[in-house]
Amino acid sequence: MKTKRILFGLLLSIGLFASSCSSDDNEGETIIPIQGKYNLSQTGSIVGDKEVLFDAPQNASGCSRDYLDLRLSNAAVIGDYNGSDCALTETTGTYARSHNDLTISVGNVSSTSDIMNLTNKELKLKDKTTGIITVYTR
Repeated sequence: MKTKRILFGLLLSIGLFASSCSSDDNEGETIIPIQGKYNLSQTGSIVGDKEVLFDAPQNASGCSRDYLDLRLSNAAVIGDYNGSDCALTETTGTYARSHNDLTISVGNVSSTSDIMNLTNKELKLKDKTTGIITVYTR
């Protein structure tokens, strides 16, 4: 009898744990940490009802890819390689994440994007104003 109670309690605990980990709990919000360095990979938009992406023209030919570095301190560092010598220009601002929105501010300019996808390998953003999609990879 005691074994049945222990088994019942264990099964009940597993059931409660499994239901508490349901994807409905976060209302679609991605729970992977956003901090990290992401290399600019693709840009594009939605045409009709289809996503159209192409290699980011912002990346200078023969240079490392431009990047977005989101730090724990909420600093956002944007790296831009340009010219034949691939000179790096870094611009620092701040970022804030609210659910599936990411706002990056540099000086007096802010832009807010929907986080379309966030995995250990990819960050895909869609600018709320322009609709431009930007894909970064790690």
